[in-house]
Amino acid sequence: MNSKYALVVFLCVLMLSGCSVGKRELNDLALVMAVGIDKGSKERLVKITAQIARPADARGQTGAPSGQTGDPIWSASAEGETIFQAIRNLSTFSSRRVFWAHNFIIVINEDLAKEGIRDIIDFFTRNPELRMRTWVVVTPNKASQIVSTVTGLEVVPGEALDKLFRYTSISLQAPRTQMLDLQAAYLSDSAQPLLARVRFVKRGVSNKKIGQSGDFNQVELAGAGVFKGDKLVGTLKPFEVRGVIPFVDSLDTGMLILPCPEDKQKKMTIELKHQKFTVTPSFQNNQPAFDVSYQTTGSVVESACPFGLEERNKVKAIERMMEKVKKKEFENIVHKAQHHFKSDFLELGKVFYNKYPLEWRKMAADWETIFQTAEVNVHTTAKIDDTVLLKKQTNPGSVTK
Repeated sequence: MNSKYALVVFLCVLMLSGCSVGKRELNDLALVMAVGIDKGSKERLVKITAQIARPADARGQTGAPSGQTGDPIWSASAEGETIFQAIRNLSTFSSRRVFWAHNFIIVINEDLAKEGIRDIIDFFTRNPELRMRTWVVVTPNKASQIVSTVTGLEVVPGEALDKLFRYTSISLQAPRTQMLDLQAAYLSDSAQPLLARVRFVKRGVSNKKIGQSGDFNQVELAGAGVFKGDKLVGTLKPFEVRGVIPFVDSLDTGMLILPCPEDKQKKMTIELKHQKFTVTPSFQNNQPAFDVSYQTTGSVVESACPFGLEERNKVKAIERMMEKVKKKEFENIVHKAQHHFKSDFLELGKVFYNKYPLEWRKMAADWETIFQTAEVNVHTTAKIDDTVLLKKQTNPGSVTK
Protein backbone atom coordinates (compact mmCIF):
# COMPACT_ATOMS: atom_id res chain seq x y z
CA MET A 1 0.00 0.00 0.00
CA ASN A 2 2.81 2.37 0.88
CA SER A 3 4.44 1.83 -2.52
CA LYS A 4 1.14 2.63 -4.26
CA TYR A 5 0.76 5.88 -2.29
CA ALA A 6 4.38 6.75 -3.09
CA LEU A 7 3.69 6.24 -6.81
CA VAL A 8 0.62 8.51 -6.67
CA VAL A 9 2.59 11.22 -4.87
CA PHE A 10 5.41 10.92 -7.43
CA LEU A 11 2.98 11.31 -10.36
CA CYS A 12 1.35 14.35 -8.74
CA VAL A 13 4.74 15.97 -8.31
CA LEU A 14 5.48 15.39 -12.01
CA MET A 15 2.16 16.93 -13.00
CA LEU A 16 2.73 19.98 -10.82
CA SER A 17 6.20 20.53 -12.20
CA GLY A 18 4.86 20.11 -15.75
CA CYS A 19 2.47 23.00 -15.28
CA SER A 20 5.36 25.39 -14.77
CA VAL A 21 7.24 24.25 -17.88
CA GLY A 22 6.70 26.72 -20.70
CA LYS A 23 4.64 29.01 -18.45
CA ARG A 24 4.29 32.56 -19.79
CA GLU A 25 3.37 35.42 -17.51
CA LEU A 26 1.06 38.03 -19.07
CA ASN A 27 3.35 40.81 -17.88
CA ASP A 28 6.17 39.28 -19.93
CA LEU A 29 4.22 39.21 -23.22
CA ALA A 30 3.61 41.83 -25.89
CA LEU A 31 0.17 40.85 -27.20
CA VAL A 32 -0.13 41.49 -30.94
CA MET A 33 -3.62 42.64 -31.99
CA ALA A 34 -2.90 43.35 -35.68
CA VAL A 35 0.03 43.04 -38.06
CA GLY A 36 0.84 45.07 -41.17
CA ILE A 37 3.15 43.90 -43.97
CA ASP A 38 4.78 46.35 -46.41
CA LYS A 39 7.72 46.41 -48.77
CA GLY A 40 10.94 47.33 -46.99
CA SER A 41 13.05 50.43 -47.41
CA LYS A 42 15.40 48.49 -49.69
CA GLU A 43 14.80 45.93 -52.40
CA ARG A 44 14.02 42.40 -51.17
CA LEU A 45 13.32 43.61 -47.65
CA VAL A 46 9.94 43.20 -45.96
CA LYS A 47 8.62 45.48 -43.24
CA ILE A 48 6.55 44.09 -40.38
CA THR A 49 4.49 46.39 -38.13
CA ALA A 50 2.94 44.90 -35.00
CA GLN A 51 0.08 46.60 -33.19
CA ILE A 52 0.63 45.69 -29.54
CA ALA A 53 -1.95 46.31 -26.83
CA ARG A 54 -1.08 48.15 -23.64
CA PRO A 55 -3.31 46.25 -21.13
CA ALA A 56 -2.92 48.92 -18.45
CA ASP A 57 -3.72 51.75 -20.87
CA ALA A 58 -6.42 50.13 -23.04
CA ARG A 59 -9.25 51.16 -20.73
CA GLY A 60 -10.28 54.32 -22.54
CA GLN A 61 -9.29 56.68 -19.72
CA THR A 62 -8.70 60.31 -20.67
CA GLY A 63 -5.74 60.70 -18.35
CA ALA A 64 -2.87 58.30 -17.83
CA PRO A 65 -1.78 57.23 -14.35
CA SER A 66 1.82 57.73 -13.35
CA GLY A 67 4.16 55.62 -15.45
CA GLN A 68 1.63 55.06 -18.23
CA THR A 69 1.13 56.76 -21.57
CA GLY A 70 -2.65 56.71 -21.92
CA ASP A 71 -2.26 55.22 -25.41
CA PRO A 72 -4.13 51.92 -25.90
CA ILE A 73 -1.56 50.51 -28.32
CA TRP A 74 2.14 50.53 -29.08
CA SER A 75 3.17 50.03 -32.71
CA ALA A 76 6.57 48.60 -33.54
CA SER A 77 8.15 48.09 -36.97
CA ALA A 78 11.17 46.13 -38.13
CA GLU A 79 12.57 44.97 -41.46
CA GLY A 80 14.23 41.79 -42.63
CA GLU A 81 14.98 39.66 -45.65
CA THR A 82 12.23 37.30 -44.52
CA ILE A 83 9.12 37.71 -42.37
CA PHE A 84 10.65 35.58 -39.62
CA GLN A 85 13.81 37.69 -39.54
CA ALA A 86 11.77 40.91 -39.40
CA ILE A 87 9.76 39.55 -36.48
CA ARG A 88 12.93 38.47 -34.69
CA ASN A 89 14.29 41.97 -35.21
CA LEU A 90 11.30 43.29 -33.24
CA SER A 91 12.74 41.58 -30.18
CA THR A 92 15.88 43.74 -30.35
CA PHE A 93 13.96 46.69 -28.90
CA SER A 94 10.80 45.18 -27.38
CA SER A 95 11.00 44.75 -23.62
CA ARG A 96 8.50 41.88 -23.81
CA ARG A 97 8.26 38.70 -25.83
CA VAL A 98 6.10 39.28 -28.91
CA PHE A 99 3.09 36.93 -28.66
CA TRP A 100 0.95 36.33 -31.76
CA ALA A 101 -1.84 34.05 -30.59
CA HIS A 102 -4.29 36.94 -30.05
CA ASN A 103 -3.75 38.59 -33.44
CA PHE A 104 -7.02 39.65 -35.10
CA ILE A 105 -5.95 40.66 -38.60
CA ILE A 106 -3.13 40.64 -41.17
CA VAL A 107 -3.01 43.73 -43.42
CA ILE A 108 -1.00 43.49 -46.66
CA ASN A 109 0.00 46.48 -48.78
CA GLU A 110 -1.17 46.13 -52.39
CA ASP A 111 2.23 46.93 -53.91
CA LEU A 112 3.66 43.96 -52.04
CA ALA A 113 0.64 41.78 -52.90
CA LYS A 114 1.19 42.43 -56.63
CA GLU A 115 4.64 40.85 -56.32
CA GLY A 116 3.22 37.80 -54.53
CA ILE A 117 2.13 36.72 -51.06
CA ARG A 118 3.38 33.12 -51.12
CA ASP A 119 5.88 33.77 -48.32
CA ILE A 120 3.17 35.39 -46.20
CA ILE A 121 0.85 32.39 -46.59
CA ASP A 122 3.71 30.00 -45.89
CA PHE A 123 4.85 31.74 -42.70
CA PHE A 124 1.47 32.38 -41.13
CA THR A 125 0.28 28.81 -41.76
CA ARG A 126 3.45 27.11 -40.49
CA ASN A 127 3.70 28.93 -37.16
CA PRO A 128 1.72 26.99 -34.50
CA GLU A 129 1.36 30.13 -32.38
CA LEU A 130 -0.71 31.85 -35.08
CA ARG A 131 -4.43 31.29 -35.53
CA MET A 132 -5.86 30.18 -38.88
CA ARG A 133 -9.02 32.18 -38.12
CA THR A 134 -7.19 35.49 -38.49
CA TRP A 135 -8.65 37.96 -41.02
CA VAL A 136 -6.49 38.77 -44.05
CA VAL A 137 -6.96 41.98 -46.07
CA VAL A 138 -5.17 44.15 -48.62
CA THR A 139 -4.93 47.95 -48.64
CA PRO A 140 -3.74 50.67 -51.03
CA ASN A 141 -2.42 52.55 -47.99
CA LYS A 142 0.63 51.69 -45.97
CA ALA A 143 -0.22 48.63 -43.89
CA SER A 144 1.87 50.09 -41.07
CA GLN A 145 -0.47 53.10 -40.94
CA ILE A 146 -3.62 50.98 -40.99
CA VAL A 147 -2.53 48.99 -37.93
CA SER A 148 -1.10 52.00 -36.10
CA THR A 149 -4.13 54.29 -36.20
CA VAL A 150 -6.78 54.28 -33.49
CA THR A 151 -10.10 54.22 -35.34
CA GLY A 152 -13.72 53.33 -34.74
CA LEU A 153 -15.55 52.82 -31.47
CA GLU A 154 -13.10 50.33 -29.99
CA VAL A 155 -10.08 51.33 -27.96
CA VAL A 156 -7.81 48.74 -29.62
CA PRO A 157 -7.75 49.14 -33.45
CA GLY A 158 -7.23 45.42 -34.07
CA GLU A 159 -10.43 44.65 -32.21
CA ALA A 160 -12.24 47.36 -34.19
CA LEU A 161 -11.18 45.74 -37.47
CA ASP A 162 -12.23 42.33 -36.20
CA LYS A 163 -15.72 43.57 -35.38
CA LEU A 164 -15.90 45.41 -38.70
CA PHE A 165 -15.70 42.05 -40.46
CA ARG A 166 -18.14 40.39 -38.11
CA TYR A 167 -20.88 42.72 -39.33
CA THR A 168 -19.82 43.12 -42.98
CA SER A 169 -22.61 40.71 -43.97
CA ILE A 170 -24.98 43.65 -43.43
CA SER A 171 -23.22 46.09 -45.76
CA LEU A 172 -21.86 43.54 -48.30
CA GLN A 173 -18.96 45.87 -49.04
CA ALA A 174 -16.19 43.26 -48.80
CA PRO A 175 -15.74 39.47 -48.54
CA ARG A 176 -14.76 37.87 -45.25
CA THR A 177 -11.53 35.94 -45.79
CA GLN A 178 -9.54 34.32 -43.02
CA MET A 179 -6.08 32.76 -43.28
CA LEU A 180 -7.69 29.32 -43.46
CA ASP A 181 -9.72 30.39 -46.51
CA LEU A 182 -6.72 32.06 -48.15
CA GLN A 183 -4.56 28.97 -47.75
CA ALA A 184 -7.30 26.68 -49.11
CA ALA A 185 -7.84 28.86 -52.19
CA TYR A 186 -4.11 29.24 -52.81
CA LEU A 187 -3.47 25.49 -52.63
CA SER A 188 -6.59 24.62 -54.64
CA ASP A 189 -6.58 24.06 -58.41
CA SER A 190 -10.33 24.84 -58.53
CA ALA A 191 -10.45 28.35 -56.98
CA GLN A 192 -8.47 31.57 -56.63
CA PRO A 193 -7.97 33.77 -53.55
CA LEU A 194 -10.18 36.78 -52.90
CA LEU A 195 -9.30 39.16 -50.06
CA ALA A 196 -11.18 42.05 -48.53
CA ARG A 197 -9.86 45.53 -49.21
CA VAL A 198 -9.69 48.33 -46.63
CA ARG A 199 -8.57 51.94 -46.90
CA PHE A 200 -8.37 55.21 -45.00
CA VAL A 201 -11.11 57.83 -45.34
CA LYS A 202 -11.45 61.18 -43.59
CA ARG A 203 -14.31 61.09 -41.12
CA GLY A 204 -15.56 63.33 -38.36
CA VAL A 205 -15.68 62.22 -34.74
CA SER A 206 -18.54 62.35 -32.25
CA ASN A 207 -16.64 64.45 -29.70
CA LYS A 208 -15.69 67.15 -32.20
CA LYS A 209 -13.29 69.91 -31.38
CA ILE A 210 -12.86 73.12 -33.34
CA GLY A 211 -11.01 72.43 -36.58
CA GLN A 212 -11.09 68.64 -36.15
CA SER A 213 -14.27 67.73 -38.03
CA GLY A 214 -13.43 65.33 -40.83
CA ASP A 215 -9.72 65.39 -40.03
CA PHE A 216 -9.42 61.90 -38.60
CA ASN A 217 -8.55 58.79 -40.58
CA GLN A 218 -11.02 55.96 -40.27
CA VAL A 219 -10.70 52.50 -41.80
CA GLU A 220 -13.54 51.47 -44.09
CA LEU A 221 -14.33 48.43 -46.22
CA ALA A 222 -13.42 49.18 -49.83
CA GLY A 223 -14.26 46.18 -52.01
CA ALA A 224 -11.99 43.22 -52.69
CA GLY A 225 -8.61 42.24 -54.05
CA VAL A 226 -8.60 39.58 -56.80
CA PHE A 227 -5.70 37.15 -56.97
CA LYS A 228 -4.33 34.80 -59.57
CA GLY A 229 -2.13 32.34 -57.77
CA ASP A 230 -0.39 34.37 -55.09
CA LYS A 231 -0.36 37.68 -56.99
CA LEU A 232 -2.88 40.51 -56.78
CA VAL A 233 -4.18 41.13 -60.31
CA GLY A 234 -6.89 43.72 -59.66
CA THR A 235 -9.57 45.05 -57.35
CA LEU A 236 -13.35 45.08 -57.19
CA LYS A 237 -15.36 48.09 -56.09
CA PRO A 238 -17.78 47.74 -53.16
CA PHE A 239 -20.88 47.64 -55.37
CA GLU A 240 -19.30 44.85 -57.45
CA VAL A 241 -18.68 42.77 -54.31
CA ARG A 242 -22.46 42.41 -53.86
CA GLY A 243 -22.42 40.11 -56.90
CA VAL A 244 -19.50 38.08 -55.54
CA ILE A 245 -20.63 37.38 -51.98
CA PRO A 246 -23.32 34.77 -52.89
CA PHE A 247 -20.71 32.69 -54.74
CA VAL A 248 -18.25 32.55 -51.84
CA ASP A 249 -20.21 33.13 -48.63
CA SER A 250 -23.63 32.76 -47.05
CA LEU A 251 -26.21 35.48 -47.62
CA ASP A 252 -27.78 37.61 -44.92
CA THR A 253 -29.97 40.61 -45.61
CA GLY A 254 -29.41 42.92 -48.55
CA MET A 255 -30.63 46.16 -50.02
CA LEU A 256 -31.64 47.55 -53.41
CA ILE A 257 -32.33 51.15 -54.38
CA LEU A 258 -34.72 51.31 -57.33
CA PRO A 259 -36.49 54.08 -59.25
CA CYS A 260 -40.21 54.46 -58.67
CA PRO A 261 -42.31 52.71 -61.36
CA GLU A 262 -44.01 55.89 -62.57
CA ASP A 263 -41.40 58.50 -61.71
CA LYS A 264 -37.77 57.53 -62.38
CA GLN A 265 -36.51 60.62 -60.55
CA LYS A 266 -37.85 59.32 -57.25
CA LYS A 267 -36.30 56.39 -55.40
CA MET A 268 -37.38 53.54 -53.15
CA THR A 269 -35.38 51.20 -50.94
CA ILE A 270 -36.01 47.45 -50.89
CA GLU A 271 -34.73 45.29 -48.05
CA LEU A 272 -33.88 41.83 -49.41
CA LYS A 273 -34.75 38.89 -47.16
CA HIS A 274 -34.88 35.10 -47.42
CA GLN A 275 -32.27 35.12 -50.17
CA LYS A 276 -31.47 31.76 -51.74
CA PHE A 277 -28.52 31.28 -54.09
CA THR A 278 -27.45 28.06 -55.80
CA VAL A 279 -24.95 27.16 -58.53
CA THR A 280 -25.71 23.92 -60.38
CA PRO A 281 -23.00 22.53 -62.67
CA SER A 282 -23.59 20.36 -65.73
CA PHE A 283 -21.35 18.54 -68.20
CA GLN A 284 -22.39 18.01 -71.80
CA ASN A 285 -20.33 17.49 -74.95
CA ASN A 286 -17.18 17.56 -72.83
CA GLN A 287 -17.92 21.13 -71.75
CA PRO A 288 -18.79 22.39 -68.25
CA ALA A 289 -21.73 24.75 -67.76
CA PHE A 290 -23.36 26.39 -64.76
CA ASP A 291 -26.91 27.47 -63.89
CA VAL A 292 -26.99 30.24 -61.30
CA SER A 293 -30.32 30.55 -59.47
CA TYR A 294 -31.20 33.44 -57.16
CA GLN A 295 -34.46 33.86 -55.27
CA THR A 296 -35.42 36.57 -52.81
CA THR A 297 -38.32 38.30 -51.13
CA GLY A 298 -38.28 41.97 -50.32
CA SER A 299 -39.89 44.69 -48.26
CA VAL A 300 -40.28 48.30 -49.29
CA VAL A 301 -38.76 50.05 -46.30
CA GLU A 302 -38.55 53.53 -47.81
CA SER A 303 -40.32 55.08 -50.76
CA ALA A 304 -40.67 58.53 -52.29
CA CYS A 305 -43.65 57.25 -54.28
CA PRO A 306 -46.09 55.68 -51.80
CA PHE A 307 -48.55 53.11 -53.11
CA GLY A 308 -50.68 50.34 -51.68
CA LEU A 309 -50.71 46.56 -51.81
CA GLU A 310 -53.87 46.68 -53.85
CA GLU A 311 -51.94 48.26 -56.75
CA ARG A 312 -50.66 44.93 -58.03
CA ASN A 313 -49.39 46.32 -61.30
CA LYS A 314 -46.92 48.54 -59.45
CA VAL A 315 -45.88 45.70 -57.17
CA LYS A 316 -45.23 43.47 -60.20
CA ALA A 317 -43.21 46.24 -61.85
CA ILE A 318 -41.01 46.49 -58.78
CA GLU A 319 -40.49 42.73 -58.68
CA ARG A 320 -39.40 42.72 -62.34
CA MET A 321 -36.96 45.55 -61.65
CA MET A 322 -35.52 43.62 -58.71
CA GLU A 323 -34.99 40.57 -60.91
CA LYS A 324 -33.39 42.62 -63.68
CA VAL A 325 -30.97 44.42 -61.35
CA LYS A 326 -29.82 41.24 -59.59
CA LYS A 327 -29.44 39.34 -62.88
CA LYS A 328 -27.24 42.09 -64.29
CA GLU A 329 -25.25 42.18 -61.06
CA PHE A 330 -24.36 38.49 -61.29
CA GLU A 331 -23.76 38.51 -65.04
CA ASN A 332 -21.38 41.46 -64.75
CA ILE A 333 -19.25 39.79 -62.09
CA VAL A 334 -19.12 36.51 -64.03
CA HIS A 335 -18.00 38.39 -67.15
CA LYS A 336 -15.34 40.23 -65.16
CA ALA A 337 -14.03 36.99 -63.66
CA GLN A 338 -13.92 35.16 -67.00
CA HIS A 339 -12.71 37.87 -69.35
CA HIS A 340 -11.14 40.69 -67.34
CA PHE A 341 -9.27 38.99 -64.50
CA LYS A 342 -9.34 35.45 -65.96
CA SER A 343 -9.42 34.22 -62.39
CA ASP A 344 -11.93 31.80 -60.87
CA PHE A 345 -12.41 33.66 -57.59
CA LEU A 346 -16.13 32.72 -57.87
CA GLU A 347 -15.19 29.11 -57.03
CA LEU A 348 -17.05 27.62 -60.01
CA GLY A 349 -14.32 25.04 -60.40
CA LYS A 350 -14.86 23.89 -56.84
CA VAL A 351 -18.60 23.48 -57.48
CA PHE A 352 -17.91 21.46 -60.63
CA TYR A 353 -15.36 19.26 -58.87
CA ASN A 354 -17.81 18.44 -56.07
CA LYS A 355 -20.33 17.02 -58.54
CA TYR A 356 -18.05 15.69 -61.28
CA PRO A 357 -14.79 14.57 -59.60
CA LEU A 358 -13.81 12.15 -62.40
CA GLU A 359 -14.40 14.68 -65.16
CA TRP A 360 -12.59 17.30 -63.13
CA ARG A 361 -9.38 15.28 -63.10
CA LYS A 362 -9.22 15.46 -66.88
CA MET A 363 -9.59 19.25 -67.02
CA ALA A 364 -7.98 20.42 -63.76
CA ALA A 365 -4.65 21.26 -65.40
CA ASP A 366 -6.40 23.41 -68.04
CA TRP A 367 -9.13 24.90 -65.85
CA GLU A 368 -7.78 28.44 -66.16
CA THR A 369 -8.45 28.31 -69.92
CA ILE A 370 -11.64 26.24 -69.74
CA PHE A 371 -13.14 28.54 -67.10
CA GLN A 372 -12.94 31.52 -69.45
CA THR A 373 -15.30 29.87 -71.98
CA ALA A 374 -17.63 28.00 -69.61
CA GLU A 375 -21.30 28.87 -70.12
CA VAL A 376 -22.95 30.50 -67.11
CA ASN A 377 -26.72 31.11 -67.16
CA VAL A 378 -28.28 33.34 -64.51
CA HIS A 379 -31.93 33.06 -63.38
CA THR A 380 -33.46 35.43 -60.83
CA THR A 381 -36.83 35.48 -59.05
CA ALA A 382 -38.02 38.26 -56.74
CA LYS A 383 -41.23 38.69 -54.76
CA ILE A 384 -42.56 41.34 -52.42
CA ASP A 385 -44.60 39.51 -49.82
CA ASP A 386 -43.63 40.52 -46.26
CA THR A 387 -44.03 44.18 -47.05
CA VAL A 388 -44.28 47.43 -45.21
CA LEU A 389 -46.66 48.77 -47.84
CA LEU A 390 -49.99 49.95 -46.59
CA LYS A 391 -53.24 48.90 -48.19
CA LYS A 392 -53.77 52.46 -49.37
CA GLN A 393 -51.50 55.31 -50.28
CA THR A 394 -50.30 57.58 -47.49
CA ASN A 395 -51.34 60.86 -49.05
CA PRO A 396 -51.49 64.16 -47.12
CA GLY A 397 -54.86 64.76 -45.52
CA SER A 398 -55.95 61.16 -46.04
CA VAL A 399 -56.90 60.72 -42.38
CA THR A 400 -60.38 62.00 -41.47
CA LYS A 401 -60.55 63.59 -38.05
